[in-house]
Amino acid sequence: MNRYRVGILRGGLDNQYASSMRTGAFVLEHIDRSRFNPIDIVIARNGEWIIDGRARMPEHVLSSLDVVFNALHGAFGEDGTVQRLLERYGVAHTGSKAFASAISMNKVQTKNFLKHTGIKTPQHVQVSRDSINDLGRISEKIIDTFGPQYIIKPVSSGGSTGTMSVKNPALLQQALSDALSVHDEVMVEVKIPGREATCGVVEKFRDKSIYVLPSVEITLPPGADHQTQEIKSSGSSIDFCPSRFDSDTKNELERVATEVHREIGLSQYSRSDFIVADDGIYFLEVNSLPQLSPNTLFTKSLVAIGADYSDFITHLLTDALRVVRE
Repeated sequence: MNRYRVGILRGGLDNQYASSMRTGAFVLEHIDRSRFNPIDIVIARNGEWIIDGRARMPEHVLSSLDVVFNALHGAFGEDGTVQRLLERYGVAHTGSKAFASAISMNKVQTKNFLKHTGIKTPQHVQVSRDSINDLGRISEKIIDTFGPQYIIKPVSSGGSTGTMSVKNPALLQQALSDALSVHDEVMVEVKIPGREATCGVVEKFRDKSIYVLPSVEITLPPGADHQTQEIKSSGSSIDFCPSRFDSDTKNELERVATEVHREIGLSQYSRSDFIVADDGIYFLEVNSLPQLSPNTLFTKSLVAIGADYSDFITHLLTDALRVVRE
């Protein structure tokens, strides 16, 4: 039996390099080697494609593959860039296509894309580095509109990278200045008090067009008041899967996660993040390539339904190959 040559694409160009390396290692560990011949491809921080310690040209690598498992996170991997490259060379790949990836990576575009659906999201203001000399006026307007507490996020990033919590209005202008010294564009959201939750979906899984995984309730470690990349990477939060919400809340989380996936046009799998507040459920963002390793939120949901890691990876790869054949 001929085995498909699978490129496991991991690493990347930004500060989610370590998370991507872990996802790639997870795939390499659990891939069914009776059906697939995995090729470990590391994208170095300088952009080089490395196989067995040697730099290779991307076109030479891709020409020898049947399918790519996209284990990248953040810039280049989730923003449509690598998807356009793979699609240009006609290489099947897991995850979403280029356009949907670009939308989901940009938090403001995602909100705009979902406006017509009625899905609740926190009020927000987008601030660019071009406005850095006008931060005093912008901060005053945000304070007047939003109240005393805020969350600042890079517009285009994943894994809660660069997220800041501002509890004192007097600190908002300096926090914006600090954020814009690192990122070209940031989004300021009103901080919604409530319980954090996430919910994943998988397409064409267990005989359903979209199979909704059980929602996860995220309880932050002592002293933390918002999700950060460090908390996600360390696994220091206490997660309940299935969540402890009532059945109506669970159903609504599942419904909105499904609607977000469909509306944006995502493919194969995704994970949406929420705040469950007293006045309803607020959608925060969607992850088009959820992290995969034993302690991540998505894999905890797979465990909760008794899904086998190897079977899940096989499902994504065979579906990607099927899409190309069609």
